Amino acid sequence: MAQIISLDHHRRTRRGRDHRPNGRPKARAVSFSFDLGSPFTYLAVERVHHLLPRARWEPAWAPVLRRRDPWSDPVVRAAAERRAVAVRAPLVWPDRPPADALPAMRAAAYAATCGRAAPFAIAAARLAFCGGFDLDDLELVAEAGAAAGLPLDACLDAADDEGWDAGLLAAGDRLLSAGADRLPVLTVESMLFAGEGRVAEAVAAAHAPEHERQAPFAG
Repeated sequence: MAQIISLDHHRRTRRGRDHRPNGRPKARAVSFSFDLGSPFTYLAVERVHHLLPRARWEPAWAPVLRRRDPWSDPVVRAAAERRAVAVRAPLVWPDRPPADALPAMRAAAYAATCGRAAPFAIAAARLAFCGGFDLDDLELVAEAGAAAGLPLDACLDAADDEGWDAGLLAAGDRLLSAGADRLPVLTVESMLFAGEGRVAEAVAAAHAPEHERQAPFAG
């Protein structure tokens, strides 16, 4: 005799489990918004890449989110150096502060359209804050593009194309509207974690079971 299966019961049971067949929690939607001109982005990229491998990477830029400027504020610079020690990352300051890092950020926006934002951002951050390369230098763009497996001409063209700026600014505006006050930002579904120091919280939220999910919080 054939067994009758209740689809309603099956759906209710599946929603209650919220697990994949192998028993691991269902993955949360995670995005990582970054500004290559910030040393705090550099201090976060390695952990985000390894701990949240499915995160969507998005370059974002907004003057207000740049008020924590290590080149003009010695307190912020010292904080970045302390965090580098805490996370065991080398930190070498570029010879001069980037005007806005827009060449590298435009190329990062192009890399994102190719699904290569993560390797591009990691390479660019290493070159700037380990190698001391200037973020406004097209040599950095070329090297980071090569590391990400991107066409050289396309990377250089993007770095010089102001058409990418509107998207970068729009991404920054969205973060400001959501409550962010600094970059980088990790967004786990509706929860926003602003600042490199909150990477661990974001990772915990991303892997938490459904019943332990926290309320949205920005800060």
